[in-house]
Amino acid sequence: MNAPLVIRNVDRLSPDLVSALEKYGVSTVHEAQGRRGLLATYMRPIYAGAAIAGPAVTVSLPPGDNLMIHVAVEVCRPGDVLVVAPTSPCTDGYFGELLATSLRAHGVKGLVIDAGCRDVRSLTEMKFPVWSRAVSSQGTVKATLGSVNVGIVCAGAGVEAGDIVVADDDGVVVVERGRAQEVVAAAELRVRKEEATRQRLASGELGLDIYGLRSKLLELGLKYQ
Repeated sequence: MNAPLVIRNVDRLSPDLVSALEKYGVSTVHEAQGRRGLLATYMRPIYAGAAIAGPAVTVSLPPGDNLMIHVAVEVCRPGDVLVVAPTSPCTDGYFGELLATSLRAHGVKGLVIDAGCRDVRSLTEMKFPVWSRAVSSQGTVKATLGSVNVGIVCAGAGVEAGDIVVADDDGVVVVERGRAQEVVAAAELRVRKEEATRQRLASGELGLDIYGLRSKLLELGLKYQ
């Protein structure tokens, strides 16, 4: 097992790239980067309508212990997204209103945690976005070290510090820092193509013809009666 470690400085991409990925959203970004980087479907927002993107500050911590979230707050910068993964599965409520208040004071845009959160009513009222594995009133302790800004696996997806996390009602996706520019360009092309298709569908054309699916149906042996 690696020794506990806090990496203070993380390379962060330009705010313009982050804003572009946030604008396109999870589903478009996921498709644009070849259907990669999607976190497990159990990672759901605690309230509808939240949408964020930002550089990841990663936290690896033990089950049932949120000490390292408090440690991570110190190294966060405005615009960051905190991404937390226990070293073994846990649904305890690691995070609530007080930690959200602390993160907001440091400009953090939201939290993605492969565990539980609590104080959902308060978090919703203060509009602090959280995507979590579970909601649980089960509290945690502050007793054991972990690491901050090391590579983690969160809900099945690898996340490195400084990668861009995009989260909305569709879920959470991670964009590798080195591919962000490429993904933004691919997302723009995808959006333009979808707009053209949307107009054709709105005019009454069938998807069967737009997507050239009739030959596929013949190949598969579909019969009309």
